[in-house]
Amino acid sequence: MDFSKLFSYYFLLLALLFPMATAENSHLFREYIGAQDKGVKFNDVPINPDVQFHFILAFAIDYTTTTPYTPTNGQFNVFWDTVNLTPSAVASIKQSHSNVKVALSLAGYSVAGSTTNAYFLPTSIDSWVNNAVSSLTSIIQQYHLDGIDVDYENFNTSAADEDTFAECIGRLITTLKNNGVIQFASIAPYEDEPLQSYYKALWAKYSNVIDYVNFQFYGYPKSTTVSQFLRYYDTQSANYGGGRILTSFRSDNGQGLTPENGFFNACKTLQGEGRLFGIFIWSADSSKANGFPYETEAQDLLANA
Repeated sequence: MDFSKLFSYYFLLLALLFPMATAENSHLFREYIGAQDKGVKFNDVPINPDVQFHFILAFAIDYTTTTPYTPTNGQFNVFWDTVNLTPSAVASIKQSHSNVKVALSLAGYSVAGSTTNAYFLPTSIDSWVNNAVSSLTSIIQQYHLDGIDVDYENFNTSAADEDTFAECIGRLITTLKNNGVIQFASIAPYEDEPLQSYYKALWAKYSNVIDYVNFQFYGYPKSTTVSQFLRYYDTQSANYGGGRILTSFRSDNGQGLTPENGFFNACKTLQGEGRLFGIFIWSADSSKANGFPYETEAQDLLANA
């Protein structure tokens, strides 16, 4: 008897009978905070002790902090609400909740909510990486942070191509991890060109150092249905093959599939398939006025993963 063939058939049968055996639901919940100056504090947000909870400070931007806002080639400055979201506030929320980590997000769409868009504009790869490593290390250590999120949304194709973006961001994440400065890194693309081509180039070269994909599913139309959302999820899972793609919505009832229209039903479907790798919300600032009901619902769902 050919035992090698017998074992091969056996494992094939197992794979057919239990297709989700290697799938991996997650307890990860993430929320952006501090970009809209609504006075929201970390301890305003409900935190379920049975989830992994990441606050993401929005934003650190490599632009000057005074007008006219101008690019600084990787010299990052803090643009989130520094009155309420201080280093001591970070230390306090992490001390009070052992399941909480705090990250910062790079860039965003505009500088301090102004009409100046936050473009990715490096002078050179080496100088940008050196400046970014130095300035971000200082901010991360000052604020007791655990990770970074990459949310560049504006690209000038003539100023910086996809390979330059991939090398700058990939080397930045790699260096910060190798230096023990951060524990995790995520990227935050959405369905748009040329934006997706930049992030897919980064993923192709440096997916091994990127822990999460905070895909902005709220970039799709507000008319999105549950079935469409699930197809979009499949598309982005293919674009970022092997990545942990998080589902997402806006708490200001903006674009994309909303909780009222079935967002959590879509998440339950993915959870049933073993593919709910986490949920993130934009943003705590918007949620404050309504008392954070969706944060509670999202975390309850994840806690039961």
